[in-house]
Amino acid sequence: MRRAEARRSLLILAGSLLLMKSTWFSATAVIPQVREVWQVAPEAVPWLTIAVQWGFMAGAVLSAVFVVSDVLPPIRLIFFSSAGAAAANLALLLAGDALTGGLARFATGFFIAGVYPPSLKLISTWYRDGRGAAMGLLVGALTVSTGVPHLVNGLGGLNWRTVIVATSALTLAGGLITLTLIKEGPYPFPVAVLNLRQVGLILRDRGTRLAMIGYLCHMWELYAMWTWFLLFFSEALRAQGMAGSVLAVYVTFATFIAGGLGNYTGGLLGDRIGRERAAIVMMGVSACCAAFIGLLMGAPLWLLVLVALVWGYSVVGDSSQFSTLVTELADQSYVGTALTLQMAAGFLLTGATIWLVPAMEQAVGWRWAFAVLALGPLAGIMAMVRLIRHRHRSGNTTVPLPADTATS
Repeated sequence: MRRAEARRSLLILAGSLLLMKSTWFSATAVIPQVREVWQVAPEAVPWLTIAVQWGFMAGAVLSAVFVVSDVLPPIRLIFFSSAGAAAANLALLLAGDALTGGLARFATGFFIAGVYPPSLKLISTWYRDGRGAAMGLLVGALTVSTGVPHLVNGLGGLNWRTVIVATSALTLAGGLITLTLIKEGPYPFPVAVLNLRQVGLILRDRGTRLAMIGYLCHMWELYAMWTWFLLFFSEALRAQGMAGSVLAVYVTFATFIAGGLGNYTGGLLGDRIGRERAAIVMMGVSACCAAFIGLLMGAPLWLLVLVALVWGYSVVGDSSQFSTLVTELADQSYVGTALTLQMAAGFLLTGATIWLVPAMEQAVGWRWAFAVLALGPLAGIMAMVRLIRHRHRSGNTTVPLPADTATS
């Protein structure tokens, strides 16, 4: 009975997250249209995405400092945050320039910080055994939802207002589903108290710190790839005489679908061979794709699409490993805060690479612009090797499960 209820909660939460995070890339998906309407200079375009990252970071930092994710009930926090994200996204319809549009995007990211980490903590109350696969399914839903604006963009006749309204409606619907159909599981985390010193205490734990470093290396690559792949593929089509094709939108969305699959299968793999080893496999593949995909701009289209899908699969297939590791290694009273802190640092870092890729493109062209992203997963592999050694020395190579978790 408990197993069936856990599976039902997982599927409902995954579906609601698929809807709630669709506002993240709503502006990125319609950049070509927004540039014309707002008369945005090319150099200002990256800031529409960076504003979301930094808004998320600001919301996550405040949440971590005041341990919001561990003090407030996660279901209510998720609902109110989704409503805020939907409203902030709709504010784009009233914006008339890049500055006000950027402020609306900052607010969107700020509220999403109250959706993502609490959702991972919430599903962890249902799973101890098989937590990696469960987290993988959730992060997979988040991955697909991030690509939903590209799909809406393609189906909506490239009308940017349609994309904004649709993604706001989807986000609010996801929050309502969470509020009405989901409850906390039978394995809740200990109740936390407000402790402004907790951030420092979390970072002092070596295992938790190495997991967070791996996540930072993963984030170095991820959002820059997601942000600039559409433009890269559009340029590749233009080079092959297919300028203006909507195919770029659909292939971009397909990379997010592949990423959703990568998250779930990566979670399964982590449950079987160890989370660190699963992350190493994914990061090795994604580093190769980042380093060499630019060389395929003139290659047969089918080959470029194939490598793009492999990259989309592997670039995010390691994400759930880091989140699951943090839920296992961090102080159990402050798991929500640890997850939020990890994400705050990760999303702050993404601003650098989102800016760096177009700078590299200007300097060396698309053939090598993405290659700089390979540095992240390569460093992440080293962090995971060190974490394996640390856990082996400490005797914590697996997380012991209470006897009653077999039914979870």
